[in-house]
Amino acid sequence: MNDSVHGAKTQLSKLLDLVEDGESVIIERHGRPVAQLIPVRKRRASPLGAMRGQFEMAEGWERALTDEEAEAFWGGR
Repeated sequence: MNDSVHGAKTQLSKLLDLVEDGESVIIERHGRPVAQLIPVRKRRASPLGAMRGQFEMAEGWERALTDEEAEAFWGGR
């Protein structure tokens, strides 16, 4: 659906209803398209623990590196 800037200003609620129903709305100024209202894609919820058991962490991974380990890892940066 296309609408003018004036029409969009006076009928914004109606246009948003159309967008919620899956339509896109192009708003025109002097017959030229300048904006498009499109439905927001719904984000799928990521199930908690979806990656459980998919990889293993090395023992002690949460321990801070010693200065020597950091030096060896980062190479003196």
